[in-house]
Formats: sequence, structure tokens, C-alpha cells
Amino acid sequence: MSIEDGAMTREVLREIARHPVDGSGLEVHVTHGVAYLRGRLEKLRGYYEDLNLEEELRIILRALRQKPGIRDVICEVELGGPTLKERLSTHVRRK
Repeated sequence: MSIEDGAMTREVLREIARHPVDGSGLEVHVTHGVAYLRGRLEKLRGYYEDLNLEEELRIILRALRQKPGIRDVICEVELGGPTLKERLSTHVRRK
């Protein structure tokens, strides 16, 4: 990986960290100005606001495409399911 690609990879990771998402399940790297995102994106643990992961991903991708040095973004990201709070609120106890 070149110095420029390494710097751009760190910039992509910083952009993801600016959003209320858990990107720990993502593999991120930049090669020749093309950013590759693979893996799973989840809601940030402890973030209880109404969050649309699909919309957050769109915002992240738009921001990445506008960054100088990023020529393209390849997104192979799977979005996480409901949070624990959402699962518990829809869970019906059986008697």
C-alpha cells in the first residue's frame, strides 16, 4: 500500500467514525484512489435515537465521493438488523 493510499484509508475511517454507526465489522482500504468498503455496518451501541442505517450509509458514501483523492467508492456493505432495544420492544412474552 502506498503512502497516499494509507492516508486515504485513514481518512475514510475517520469519516465513518463521524457518524453514529459501528464500523468495526467493516474492512476498509483504498487502492489507487478507489475506496473499498466490505463487511457489516451496525447501529452504534448505546445510540438510542431513531437511526436509519441505509440513510447513514448513503450520507457516508456521498461524503467519501466528494473527498479529494477518492476517485470511486466500491460498497459491499451489509446493514445490521434491529438493535437489542428494538428487539425487546417488539418481543411478546408468552405465558
